[in-house]
Amino acid sequence: MKVTAKAYAKINLMLDILSTLPNGYHDLFMIMQSVGIYDRVTVSKTDSEDIEITCNKEGVPTDESNIVHKVATKFFADTGVKNTGISVHIEKNIPQAAGLAGGSADGAATLVALNELFGTRLSLKEMAQTGGKIGADIPFCIMGGTMAAQYTGTVLSFLPDLEAENIVIVKPKQDVSTGEAYAAFDKAERVRHLDTRGMLIAAATRDKKGIFDRVDNVFEQFIDVPDRVVIKSIMRKHGCECCCMSGSGPSVFGIFEKREDAEKCLAELKKSFDEVYLCSSVDKGCETE
Repeated sequence: MKVTAKAYAKINLMLDILSTLPNGYHDLFMIMQSVGIYDRVTVSKTDSEDIEITCNKEGVPTDESNIVHKVATKFFADTGVKNTGISVHIEKNIPQAAGLAGGSADGAATLVALNELFGTRLSLKEMAQTGGKIGADIPFCIMGGTMAAQYTGTVLSFLPDLEAENIVIVKPKQDVSTGEAYAAFDKAERVRHLDTRGMLIAAATRDKKGIFDRVDNVFEQFIDVPDRVVIKSIMRKHGCECCCMSGSGPSVFGIFEKREDAEKCLAELKKSFDEVYLCSSVDKGCETE
């Protein structure tokens, strides 16, 4: 028996770091959006009494360091279900180390698949609580859609769906270390904080123009991604409503009103970049097939 789940990527319509918490983590304000780029995670029962992981992409760890392994281990611990053996195959389509929560999405999809495979009937909230013990983005990746995320990212509030049909996403070649990105914030002498209240009101009232006017990422003040300026220039040339870096980078997204403009932008970006995508927003974080 096996269950396959789609694991959707996310973008940050807004990301601000409000402070550093006493425990060393960071107090965040984010507006997060699921998008239609997805990995497929297939979980099968075996009799190995182990957690076996395979992946179609080289460079993805398949040992205990993979977030999928950690999530599965926590699932069995929290539910009390005996692990008689599972095999997890990850079909990667979300770019790695891209600020799109690919690893967290895989962890979320693993939880959803395990819940169905073993008939544990956990609610979304219960799965989010289990996932949040492993990674701060996992609860959002389980819930998905359009949400405000606060504290370390684990305190979530539902918002009306953004319903954006033309989103272009580019992943430059340069990777960004999330740890180094937060360290750069900690060292910064001056931070320009974002209009979080205005963004929350715009998102809550379905004010698309208000949302697009406020799309921003505080990490852009500290992280130097050489291709970011070029990518944004091309997106603006083709009439994007907004463009911004997602997460701690380096991926940049642009949202377009017209499909034709998005497709022209996509074609031009593909001349210089290998990982370029055109997708829409989705109203869920993951789903079984």
